[in-house]
Order: sequence, then structure tokens, then C-alpha cells
Amino acid sequence: MNTAACIVVFAKAPVAGLVKTRLIPALGAQGAAKLAQRLLEHAVDQAVQVQGAAVELCMTPDLHDPMLLALSQQYGVTLSPQGDGDLGNRMHRAFQRVLQTHGAAILIGTDAPAMNTAMLKEALAALATHDAVFIPALDGGYALAGLRQPCAALFEGMVWSTATVMQETRRRATLAHIHWHELPPVNDIDEPTDLVHVPPAWLPAPVDS
Repeated sequence: MNTAACIVVFAKAPVAGLVKTRLIPALGAQGAAKLAQRLLEHAVDQAVQVQGAAVELCMTPDLHDPMLLALSQQYGVTLSPQGDGDLGNRMHRAFQRVLQTHGAAILIGTDAPAMNTAMLKEALAALATHDAVFIPALDGGYALAGLRQPCAALFEGMVWSTATVMQETRRRATLAHIHWHELPPVNDIDEPTDLVHVPPAWLPAPVDS
């Protein structure tokens, strides 16, 4: 029997040189990894404050990273592997698994520092009356997706990291007769120009030119 909702935080282990690589010219490999860790901690911290929702940290590539293990223990969240395949395959697989035991699920990344507990609660509330919910990103993607039932059509064969991801998602949702809701868009952090949207205290020291 399905139980309460689950919030799945989808992220890469914050390993220097493997995460936030587009920020390396501005922050250096270590700085980019430190920011990725800070963003990850923020996402988990906001998620665990949603009462009545389970929280899962779904990671790639390695669940044995000491920081991940410490974060899991600190917040009491479950660690799970994303597994193989492109982003869409991994997201769909996570929804399939989680929705076997939960009545609703939302999946968030860690790139949106504006994402907070209130937004997560609002997204879960929307799933009481909608099949799906999204928080678009201002770069054309999305920072949150929520579903009550798995839907492969939303994820398979998507060209990710483009300015048309949310637009294509709307088209697919319409074709699949999905009744969805959108919350206001947020900024995400991918390029050096996006760093203006990061709280200054979160930023590591700049790299000398």
C-alpha cells in the first residue's frame, strides 16, 4: 500500500573535477566542488523540514563518498544509487521505484539555491489535485518534477541541458493527457554568470587569474 510522499534529492557526489565543471574557470575545481557540496547540503536541509515526507538522497557515481555518508547520518536520509543511463533514464527509474511505496514523489536537483521548504510543500500540495507538478528553471529546464504515477514519456529520449527542456516537457505532458501544475520559475547555477544568484557566504574564494 502506498504511504506518504517522498522527496528525492538527485545529485552528483561533490568530487573536485567531476562536479560543476562549468564553474571551474571561475572557482577552480576545489571551489566548484565546495559550492556543489553547499548546494547539496541546502537541498537536503530544506527537504527534511517537510513534515510527513520521506527523503532520499539519490546519488552518482559513488555512494561511499565520506561526505555523503556523513550527510546521510546527519539528516537521517536514505542513500540510493542513480544507476546507469542518461538523466532521463535515471529519473524515470527513480520515480518507478519510489512510487511503488509512496503515493506521490517529487524529485529535485541541487542547482537552485532559491528552492526552499515552502516550495517543496507547495509542490506536494499540488499533487493532491494534479498528476504532475514542475518548478521551471529560468534557463529553460526545470528544478523540480513531481508525479503521482511514473510516466516514461516525460523523460525518455529527452535532450537534456538545453533551453527547451521545459517546453518539450509541456508538449509531452499534453500528449500524455497529464494534468500538471507549475510553480514560479527559479534560477539554477550552471555557468559562472549564474553565480550572482548564489548567497555570497556560500561562495569560495575566487581563483586568481
